[in-house]
Amino acid sequence: MKAIDHSICRCCKGNAKKIFIGNLIGHKVTYFECLDCGYVQTEAPFWLEEAYLNAINKSDTGIMMRNQKNAQIVNLTMLILGSKDGEVVDCAGGYGILVRMLRDSGIKAFWSDKYCQNLLANGFEHKGEEAQLVTAFEAFEHFINPADELDKLLSIAPNILLSTQIIADPAPNFNEWWYYGKNHGQHIGFFRTHTLKKLAESRGKNLITDGKNYHLITDKGVNENFWRLIVRASKLSMLITHKSLTQADYSFLLKNEEVS
Repeated sequence: MKAIDHSICRCCKGNAKKIFIGNLIGHKVTYFECLDCGYVQTEAPFWLEEAYLNAINKSDTGIMMRNQKNAQIVNLTMLILGSKDGEVVDCAGGYGILVRMLRDSGIKAFWSDKYCQNLLANGFEHKGEEAQLVTAFEAFEHFINPADELDKLLSIAPNILLSTQIIADPAPNFNEWWYYGKNHGQHIGFFRTHTLKKLAESRGKNLITDGKNYHLITDKGVNENFWRLIVRASKLSMLITHKSLTQADYSFLLKNEEVS
């Protein structure tokens, strides 16, 4: 079989060149880098059914710590957007950990996930309503067509808060970066700041980023240095007081059980 040296970027439709071959959950997989937007992607991912036998990776020992920090950053983000009483939809919400944490802190959050069972935020699923903020933590590196997925999120809310690790330039060798996810095979696309900026600007949005992991796509003008401070000082969210929804949610769910 003839080796493929070029591909079409799944992010911007530009020309992507082959950079290396990696061994992803036992499969030889070719990686490409877009010459225009800098997006790094795998070849067409034929192994995803195998990769998603478990929606949450068994090796994800940081899931609770990460959700705790994410909740803090969401709390602060809603404040700087002037939407502290608005709704949040957590895309790729997993077991519902973040939604439950946010609601316990007084944020009206709702869960959405095509591939995972909602264990902790049952009764608070997103049903298509508009919101002020959509979160997509550790999701964009899983998307086959990230531009299309971004448009779907923007149809829900004008502001998108996402996390994904920025890939270095030049791209690390396959065995030099843990984020390629060679043991689980679920990460199929990797972003540079330029990639995310191009995605945002092509939709009339601003990109605010800490340059590492957390990124905000928004209509608002937010000072990037201030944004980086927010990410580093996320524990300051504990100073923001909301009335917890824990008891109200209990009453709501109990009433629904009685009706059914």
